[in-house]
Formats: sequence, C-alpha cells, structure tokens
Amino acid sequence: MTCLRNLIDEDSEINAKPLGPVSCIDVENVERPNKKVFSNGDLYVGDFKEVLPHGKGKYTWSNGIVYEGDWEAGKMTGKGLLLWPSGERYNGDISGGYLHGFGTLTSPDGSMYEGQWRMNIQHGFGRKKYSNSDVYEGEWKEGEHEGNGRYFWNNGNKYTGNWKRGKMHGRGVMEWVNGDKYNGCWLNGLRHGSGIYQYADGGYYFGTWTRGLKDGKGVFYPAGSKRPSLKKFCSSLGYDNGPKSVLSQCSSLNLEGNTVKKRSVRRSVSEKISVSGVLRSSGRISHKSAESSRHSDSSRESMHHYSSGTFSFDSDGGQSEVQESTAVVYEREYMQGVMIKERVRGYTELPKKAEKKTKHHAKETKKSSCLGIFKGKNSYHLMLNLQLGIRYTVGKITPVPKREVRTADFGHRARITMFFPRRGSQFTPPHKSVDFCWKDYCPMVFRNLREMFKLDAAEYMMSICGDDGLTEISSPGKSGSIFYLSLDDRFVIKTLKKSELKVLVKMLPKYYNHVKEHENTLITKFFGLHQITVHGKRKVRFVVMGNMFCTELRIHRRYDLKGSTHGRCTDKDKIHENTILKDLDLSYEFQMDKSLQKFFFHQIALDCNFLKSQHIIDYSLLLGLHFRAPEQLNGLLKPPMMPNIESSPAGQGLTTDGEVLFPSKGLLLVAHEPSSVSTDPGPHIRGRPLRAFSLGDKEVDVLVPGTGRLQVQLGVNMPAQANQKLSRDEADSAEVELFEVYDVVIYMGIIDILQEYNAKKKAEHACKSVKFDPLSISVVEPELYAQRFINFLKQKVFPEQP
Repeated sequence: MTCLRNLIDEDSEINAKPLGPVSCIDVENVERPNKKVFSNGDLYVGDFKEVLPHGKGKYTWSNGIVYEGDWEAGKMTGKGLLLWPSGERYNGDISGGYLHGFGTLTSPDGSMYEGQWRMNIQHGFGRKKYSNSDVYEGEWKEGEHEGNGRYFWNNGNKYTGNWKRGKMHGRGVMEWVNGDKYNGCWLNGLRHGSGIYQYADGGYYFGTWTRGLKDGKGVFYPAGSKRPSLKKFCSSLGYDNGPKSVLSQCSSLNLEGNTVKKRSVRRSVSEKISVSGVLRSSGRISHKSAESSRHSDSSRESMHHYSSGTFSFDSDGGQSEVQESTAVVYEREYMQGVMIKERVRGYTELPKKAEKKTKHHAKETKKSSCLGIFKGKNSYHLMLNLQLGIRYTVGKITPVPKREVRTADFGHRARITMFFPRRGSQFTPPHKSVDFCWKDYCPMVFRNLREMFKLDAAEYMMSICGDDGLTEISSPGKSGSIFYLSLDDRFVIKTLKKSELKVLVKMLPKYYNHVKEHENTLITKFFGLHQITVHGKRKVRFVVMGNMFCTELRIHRRYDLKGSTHGRCTDKDKIHENTILKDLDLSYEFQMDKSLQKFFFHQIALDCNFLKSQHIIDYSLLLGLHFRAPEQLNGLLKPPMMPNIESSPAGQGLTTDGEVLFPSKGLLLVAHEPSSVSTDPGPHIRGRPLRAFSLGDKEVDVLVPGTGRLQVQLGVNMPAQANQKLSRDEADSAEVELFEVYDVVIYMGIIDILQEYNAKKKAEHACKSVKFDPLSISVVEPELYAQRFINFLKQKVFPEQP
C-alpha cells in the first residue's frame, strides 16, 4: 500500500485519484494508542481498527494538508473537513477517499461551491459563486454546467435555461440589466435558432439567429405596437403549429416565470456565507458565453436603410425609436447580421394574413381526407408504429450476410410482413400504440442501397427510432402527404399514394442500377419503403429519403424548379421563412466554376435520361441557398461600445474571442485536404470531391467564414455567385432588396420522381393545352419534359459565363 500523502496533490489542488488508504508499515514510534507518527513526517490522531485508521480521526501530512473526519478501513469515508495550506477547504461527504456526495468547497480567492459531487468532480445540483461575484445555480455534469440552470453576472445580466458542456445550449431566456430580453434557442453560448428579442422600450423582434447573429426572416414591432397573440404571430411567419413548433428544435424547459426548478440543497456550516467555489483551476464560466451575453443585442449589430440609400450604424434600440405612428411593422431579412431586405407593412395585415393562411391550410387539410384519420393522437400512433416497424425489419435484415441483390429481391412479393399486437408477441415487443400490420418492401435491396450510401445500420435506426421521436412537418406541396423529419435532420419520411408506391417498386431495379453506376447522381436517395395497416383496412405507405438540406449552414431560400411557367409562382402573402418558392419566384442567376458547372449538367443529363426511360414526369430540382453577407459592408459592421472586439490578423475580419464574425472575404475555393474536412457520410452525400477549373482542375473544398472548411460534392456545399434580376414591379415595390450580388453555398437534388406519364396525365395534358400554352404547363410527355427542364436550368438558373 502507498502512503496517503502520495495521493494528495502537492500544489493543494484536488486530485482525481482517491485520497486513501493509509499504510502503517512505516510507523516510527507510538506515543499513545490513538496517535501514530510516520517516518515520512505524517501524523494521525484518532481511532484504529487493527493497524488502519477507522472511526474518527485527524490526519496531517508533512506538506501541511489536514483531514479531520470519518475513516473506514484506512480510507476517508463519511463526513469530514479537508484543509490545504493555500487556504482552500472542503467540508462535506467523502467516500473511498473521493469527494463524493454533498459538500462545500471554499477557495482563498473568495469563490465557493456548495452542492453535489461525484468522484472529486461537481456533478448533480449545486450553486457556485465565482471570485468575480458571478453566480451559477443549477445542474452540473462532470464539473461543467449541464442541464437546467441560472447564471447571474456581476453586471446584472441573467440567463435562465438549458446548458451543455458549460455553455448556454437549448432553450433559454437572457435578461440584460438595461431591460432587454431574449427568449429562444441557444447553441454553444450563442443565440442560434428561433427566438423573440424584447427591447426595454417595448419593441420586439421575432426571428431567427445563427451563431449569435440575426440570420433569416423576422418581424420587428416598434414600441407601442399592439402585440398580437403569440399563436397569430407564429402563424404570420408560417409556423402553423404556433410557438411550440417554433421552438421545437430546442430542449424543453418551463420558462414562464424565468425560474429553474430548485432541488433541495442541504446547508452546512457555511449557510450564512455566499456559496461559491472553484475546483482545480479556479476558472469562471467560459468567457465565450459570458461575453456573448454581455454584448449580445445590447451591443446592437443592426443596419438601417434610409430613403437616401445610405447606411448608418445604430443600435437595435434605435429600431424601436420610430414615429408615434405604431400602425406599421417591419418584415426584415438578415444574413449573418446584415439586413438585406425590408418590407414595411400595416400592423393589421399580419393577423389578417395569418387568419387567411390558417383557413386556407384547414381547407387543404380537409381535402386530404385519406390522411385525416391520422391527426392528433393518431398521428403519434402512426409515428410510433413507423419506428417499431423500422427497428424490427432493419434489425432483422442487418445480420444477413451481405450479397448482391437478385431478381427475386425486387417486386411486390419481396417483402417482410409482421403483425404487431399491442400486448406483444413471440417476435414483437409490447407497445403503447394500436395493433397494426407492418409491411417492408424489398428489404435486401434497400439494405444494399443504405450500404452503398455508406449509412451504418445502427446509426440509421438511432436517427429514426430514437427515444426523442420524429418531428412532423407541414406539407410543402398539394399532395396532402404527411412528412416526418428525424431529430438529427438526416432523414425525411413521406407518405405515398398507392400509385406512387407501385411506380417505385416497378422502377426499383433500374433505379438501383442507376445509382450504383453513377455515384454522383442528383436523384433522390431512397432508404426504405414501408406500409402500415391499422384497424384491418386503413393503409399508409411511407418512403424514407435523405434530407438534402441536412447542413450546419442556414438555408435562406428554397426553390422547387420544374421549368414550366403556368401556376409556378407563390402568393407573397403566403411566403415565410421555410416556404418553397417556384420557378417564377426565382430572381437570381448563379455563376459557378466552369468545371463544377460542366460536371453538374453532365450528371443532370444522365439523370433526366434515366427518368425519361421510366416515363417519369413532374420531377423538379430542389434548390437550397445559403447566402453570405455582402462583402462591401464589412467596414461598417463594427458596433460602438462592443467589448473585447479587436482586429484579427491578416485581414480576416472582426473577431470575438478568436472567432471570425465578419470576414473580410467571401467564400474561398481551396485545394481539397481530406484531413481538414469532415468525411463522415451523410444521407445526401455520396461520391468523390469535385474538381475546379479555377484551381487547375484540382479537387476542392470551400472555406466558409465563421463555419469552417466543407467538402464540395455534386449538389452539396457547391459555391457560386448569385446575381439578382429585378423586374420593374419588384423595383417599384415597398419590399427593398439592398444588394445585387451575393456569395452563396448551393444544395440541390432531383425530387418527386414517382409520377408516371399515364393515361390520366395524358388526359390532363389535353385539357390544359386547350386553355394554356402547351409548353407552359407542367404536364407534358417525358422527352419534352426532360428537354425543357434542362434548358430552363441552362438558360435561367445556371447560364454559361460569357
């Protein structure tokens, strides 16, 4: 056994090793039965059991460290007091030589922690007062704030909400001493996601943030405006499920009273003292979190556009300092903290628009009667049935030895059928849903497709079948389909019509060969085809697909492009943050690197030929755009009185704690370095990196300031320049687009590939051709559809550079 003194840190810091047992082999002399002096100078006075300390006792190390309290078989176990020569002291529970249980640690710098411990680390509920008088009260995990908690800064700011790894993360409320308040989502100590920012004067802004900066669409209500109900407010921005859907991406937390539910805390002798403490490093909360809270929107990073066309920097507080007229509100759009669009609207327009939208949505829902039975509680049952079925069939097919697919693996007869009674069976677990019958089509084919796309079976099941469930999202089209999104955003699950399921099963052999031969295909990636039957006859069919917009970058615009013109525009009153726009709504042309553009159109031609061979029409290019803030504004972005902001080296832009907030350059193509980018496979990523003409035909990555280095693949992380095309009507409208050229990152793929040009579609084409230009309507024969689709992309979307 080693001597106890060797397990105590010489520098008076708590070591992660246990603090006992003590050895009595090196005893020098014994003055009386309850006192022992060791040859190394240590001293123990107290009770013994045989030769080991046991009971009450005091141990003094030669370096000055003292422990007085309970002992058990040579180990400090029970309650006791530890004193270090530096003045640090611990009073509380100890187990097996570790600080374990409840206790108070006081440091000589004035900090103090009182709360729960596990193996020498703060873990559980506790309260800590730092040496600078900041206070955190809430949950801890492995020595860091994690869970629900409150943090009080010494300048009067306060945060109440969720934490992760010592940073504000999830849902939370930040209150500044000047009266401003933010209630919404956080990520790594920065505002990230949806939220409401309320100003001290009564004005407030509802919108989205990315990495601490306003990013996306929002609505600003000046001071004095009549605030609508939050439900109507959310509907006006397109969140039909109200505030719950807006903040669904954040962890749940009851913030109505801005309080955290306290656990019972036992008080020790230090009850009259402000509770605080440090462990090992005496460090305060991560300054990235603290400083981001200090300068936040109180630092005001907004731009104002005046009729003169010039800009001036002002605070967001200035946004609410408007004329006495409070009948107007401002619909605004931001990109990385820069306001790029503003639309002035009458206050009464928004609630009316929301009401009209709600009625319209209800009418559309009523039309899709085939799915009406799955609303409310039944929708939850449907989701649970889907998870149970996928977990069962993926688990059943995964252990089967890998082999090439055979002809027998395709077709309607290649399926797994299983009944899931609520009480459970020999093969199925009991569950809380209704009895249902599960059918899994072509399981071996989809298993090989998932492996072809480098998807791990366990990760696939965890993403879709995890305890956190799936998120139901509103249908972007007219089909009335139900859409589910996996919690990690990797997969989209869509309900199908019977005719669509038949088309997919029929085309599956050719689809399999096409995606196997062309690893860079832009066609939708399918991972599973299933059917649920409830109550003996009601059937719901599902297909699992990759989410093309699974990215850490915010998607600012979404377009569904077919190349037709009839009915291909969106009512402006129905446009919100996540609206999928159409052909006539596209006001940009995109310039890409020559090699990237050439490879893109080569693959588009191959994919369209495949779809043409299968007599498929009505497909479209789903286009997602991430815009970068215009470069010319960087000199104007430094807000006044913002602490700890300094110029970064080599003209990289302004930084906060080493992080580039406003880069001086836009997107940058660089030579591909596998070790510098994430190569983890995703649901929409497959294929090799692309080559760029501008870099000597080398494989390339794209540097995205403020985010990092991303691997460029076809349809994923593709850099381009967006040039705005303004029509006369847009130029004269009240909606002001402030810039004409943007750097963008593009995400795209071909979707909706399950519509055959059958007799019904031929009849529809004949009827519409009488009223409208046959070339303008969507329904045309497959060869013409493919040619028109490619021509539209070449001429209107990605025109060749002069």
